[in-house]
Amino acid sequence: MPEVLVLVDHDGERVHKSTYELLAAARRLGDPAAVVVGTPGTTGRLRESLARHGATSVHAAESAEAGEFLATPAVDALERAAGEVSPAAVLVSATTDGKEVAGRLAARLDAGLLTDVVDVDPSGVATQVVFGGSYTVRSQVTHGPPVIALRPGSFEPQECPVEAEERGLALPPIDPARSARVTARRTAPGGDRPELTEAAVVVSGGRGVGGADGFKVVEELADALGGAVGASRAAVDAGYYPHQFQVGQTGKSVSPQLYIALGISGAIQHLAGMQTSRTIVAVNKDPEAPILDLADYAVVGDLFTVAPGLAREVAARRAGS
Repeated sequence: MPEVLVLVDHDGERVHKSTYELLAAARRLGDPAAVVVGTPGTTGRLRESLARHGATSVHAAESAEAGEFLATPAVDALERAAGEVSPAAVLVSATTDGKEVAGRLAARLDAGLLTDVVDVDPSGVATQVVFGGSYTVRSQVTHGPPVIALRPGSFEPQECPVEAEERGLALPPIDPARSARVTARRTAPGGDRPELTEAAVVVSGGRGVGGADGFKVVEELADALGGAVGASRAAVDAGYYPHQFQVGQTGKSVSPQLYIALGISGAIQHLAGMQTSRTIVAVNKDPEAPILDLADYAVVGDLFTVAPGLAREVAARRAGS
């Protein structure tokens, strides 16, 4: 079967859950081939987990400067891998960085690009969320190898152990004048909660939370459910919660098993980032809030009464199990 290139998202020590989702999607199209971009030794630390999730081969694109530049090393690695194996498709995660890599790669390969994909069938037809989440369409690339940016949470990771062949992939020298260099790194505050785009449960707060102190209610419910905390753009712009937790068209796109919206009206900008969630629960005191129409379960009421009550009930049931 033809190879399907998968760009590995990792922190140098651990493969991110979104990559396992990409490997699951890749198996529908061919043999998953993981592309690891990092400093020397990175592939050795990640290879076992990639093979356990179905990567039949691992392309090691390692260099001392791979972590010093944004996007360019990944684009270079995927372009070279595509030139060597003529892939059936190239899959990346539809994060901010992933979309940039996908766009630049498609331009270099003179290939079609599909973004915000939530499903793909064996024939290569993809299901996309487009126009800010207003429509769902089915699309197929007709020129060149499809470059597909898959939304995190769209596929379930599946263990499918195989023997992974490791291949070296030489990266070309990077021209600093044409690439953005990383000058500093800071760890974003997140505590012990799961990363927003990888969480199975996300609890988000909006303008209705009333302020930064009101987000304690959001955090308590998220912690009771073992989930991540998100925020609407209105809440972030008002200074209620840090920007890196924004869910929406100009924030992060999430697709968890359970999404709980507290005090969020449901502007299209926010819906674009979460409407593919498996189950949506909305709590809002306004019975006309647009998000109630989207929700699988809608509660018209005071979030400061509903959310703590739900957190207590979850804690009680867990204690009794």
